[in-house]
Amino acid sequence: MNLPAGPSGNHGKPRPRDRFQAAALWAGIRILRSLGPVAASNLGGYVARKIGPWLPVSRVAEANLRNGLPELDAAARRRVIRGMWDNLGRTAAELPHIAALERTAQGPGWECSDDTELRALQVRGGPALLFSGHLANWEIGFPVAASLGLSVSWFYRAASNPLADRLIQALRRDALGAEVPMFPKGAVGARAAWAHLRRGGLLGMLVDQKLDEGIAVPFFGRAAMTTTALAQFALRVRCPVIPIHPVRLGPTRFRVICEPSLILPDTGDRNADVRALTLAMNATLEGWIREQPECWLWLHRRWPKETNR
Repeated sequence: MNLPAGPSGNHGKPRPRDRFQAAALWAGIRILRSLGPVAASNLGGYVARKIGPWLPVSRVAEANLRNGLPELDAAARRRVIRGMWDNLGRTAAELPHIAALERTAQGPGWECSDDTELRALQVRGGPALLFSGHLANWEIGFPVAASLGLSVSWFYRAASNPLADRLIQALRRDALGAEVPMFPKGAVGARAAWAHLRRGGLLGMLVDQKLDEGIAVPFFGRAAMTTTALAQFALRVRCPVIPIHPVRLGPTRFRVICEPSLILPDTGDRNADVRALTLAMNATLEGWIREQPECWLWLHRRWPKETNR
């Protein structure tokens, strides 16, 4: 794993707090690497599930579960929240090992029961869109793409600490095994991603977070503000939209499921087509989450505040 030499770098004049946080992150990465992928995952899961459920933000997860899965009783919601924190801790602790994960039959690594869509994409090239959500370890997409020779760019949310962000992005670049453009969320990143797609590039998106500038479409039976970027891009380029998501099988062990491309609507009404494709995207995400609810990140305020009670 080719990490930067340390948490310093050319970022202007970082605040002392930024330097301290980045140094702590650097030390944590070194420790997790020394433990190996399984022990690191187990440690991350243990710490997170012991602490996370007691944090105030878990009240957001509780409200989201009441909205999204009202059939669950209080005990079931507690189990999901505990499992969510376990998965989140594992995901963070596994990041230093992501670059070393390979397609294997057992142990640390990943498997893919049907990679037909991805291999076809490898042959024909782009443009194409791949979408997923914050499920299992969503970072696994980097080594999967690299193993198939696919140069997939992604949107990402930059860490507020630029030095810490540099370390995190180095881990992702190492997993891809090449210099692949990454696009920060926001207007500038969207324009760069659009240009990349028009040039025949492959673009990956995590599309399960609330966006104020999106549109309200059903998600678990309730209107939720949802990004239209994927639908807008796909309909303008008329390119494949491939659903892909990981399932956690154990510590640093995943099954990657790649589904057939979504059908692109073409009614002549652009707004209606955008809504239809966005609705199909949300329905796909919802199906994945229902299969393994403890492995989705329930911490985002996915529905309007008035429903989070």
